[in-house]
Amino acid sequence: MQDFKTKYGPWALVAGASEGLGAAFAEALAKRGLNLILLARRREKLEALAAGLRVRFSVSIRCHALDLADQVQIKTFVAQLEPDVGLLVYNAAYAPIGYFEHIPVDELLKIVDVNIKAPLLLSKLLSTRMLQKQRGGIVLMSSLAGTQGSPKIATYAASKAFNTILAEGLWKELQRHGIDVVASCAGAIRTPGYQQAITTKEAPGTLHPLQVAEQTLNALGRGPTVVPGLTNKIARFLMGRLLPRKLAISIMDNNTKDLS
Repeated sequence: MQDFKTKYGPWALVAGASEGLGAAFAEALAKRGLNLILLARRREKLEALAAGLRVRFSVSIRCHALDLADQVQIKTFVAQLEPDVGLLVYNAAYAPIGYFEHIPVDELLKIVDVNIKAPLLLSKLLSTRMLQKQRGGIVLMSSLAGTQGSPKIATYAASKAFNTILAEGLWKELQRHGIDVVASCAGAIRTPGYQQAITTKEAPGTLHPLQVAEQTLNALGRGPTVVPGLTNKIARFLMGRLLPRKLAISIMDNNTKDLS
């Protein structure tokens, strides 16, 4: 824990921290002794989370309401940011469910803004500061949906593929500067959003958010990607390496057709 705090502290920034996996990352980082900067649109949820974490872990926490679809807001926020941020966790995501033909253009573009532009921008701005110290870390949340085309969440899946490839490139580029990068290619996570979207039983390998957060943070410095959960590791190997591409897409189609 102390080594983690020394390398990635004293402050961690968690984008998309109001509930679910983002809240789990905040808890896992607070347990490791890092102070937190929590970002999301709903400040009241951030403040409620922060109040409990301060009591349990005696860390400093700052909450900021921020629209991560707005690059101007992000640039302004980082320019005014004073704490020494040693770790970025980008967990925020926008994931409208529906077939491409039915999703409005504005929603498709918002997927790009939140899931691609924002993590790219925050990684660039915060890694520039980390380079000065020659240490730090970046965690980008990806998804097994980004391993292949995923009907009904096609644009979301494509955005997650972008984050995986970006993290892999940055992992190699930044490691010589003491900065660790990892993409967490998660499967289904028992978050409020996921539980609202499913209409049948949970997908095989569904994990609790804290399991995903802990396994992801433990993977920092060990390689460019991590797949939390044994079932999900097997699924990624099968879908990405063994099965024909058309079959992998058809399997995803069967898994996502009941999402709503």
